[in-house]
Amino acid sequence: MKILLVNDDGINAPGIRHLQKALTEAGHDLILVAPDTERSAASHSITLRKDIHATRIAKNEWAISGTPVDCVVIALQKIITEKIDLVISGINAGQNMGEDVLYSGTVAAAVEAAMFGHRAIALSINAYKDQLFESATKWFIKLLENDLDSLTKPYEVININFPNIPFEDVKGVRLTRTGHRKYYNFISLISEEEDNFSYRIGGNLPQWDFEPGTDSEAVNDGYISITPLGFELTKAEAFPPIFSWIEKHKLLEI
Repeated sequence: MKILLVNDDGINAPGIRHLQKALTEAGHDLILVAPDTERSAASHSITLRKDIHATRIAKNEWAISGTPVDCVVIALQKIITEKIDLVISGINAGQNMGEDVLYSGTVAAAVEAAMFGHRAIALSINAYKDQLFESATKWFIKLLENDLDSLTKPYEVININFPNIPFEDVKGVRLTRTGHRKYYNFISLISEEEDNFSYRIGGNLPQWDFEPGTDSEAVNDGYISITPLGFELTKAEAFPPIFSWIEKHKLLEI
């Protein structure tokens, strides 16, 4: 397959480089387009009113001075001239489960590709340090060999989270929904004066609700989590009460 590789950890991050090596050895044709520096938690942001620079650093490798979504837009509209079979984002150094998918540049890059009508997969590993990328990569290649890509559809994303355990210790794969998590001590004060203060977003590791059937439960139990994500933003079930409110107050007659 001809595959576009993107991420939010930066073009030299070990996750994307492990993936690049494994996919190349598996016979796939790759082009790598990724941020020139880490852009974690960039979500679906794009760069406006500022020049974005694209630099070819090797054959089929481009470093972009923008967000993960910028990378996808530039790759699909300027850099790539041939048909792409699949877009893969990751492997992210840290999980993208539950509400994290809303902050994640990794997931957002896959979403942007899907919005262009491409098939897209987002990959993450459940650890902020000492990640076993070899295990996650080996499992992903195995999933591809079993036609994982056939499950992908335009305007949808397959979001995959790997437990950070050795290859042979992974128990299997679970189909999951997104779970929930909370961060405590979410900000750290750097300095504080009478009329101003400086802080950083960070805090403790997230506390997960390991509800049955969720991505967090699966990964915590030693399984690979596969969560299909869709992007119909309208909440149809909210229509009846809102419409009743409109009728009740005769707002249709204004």
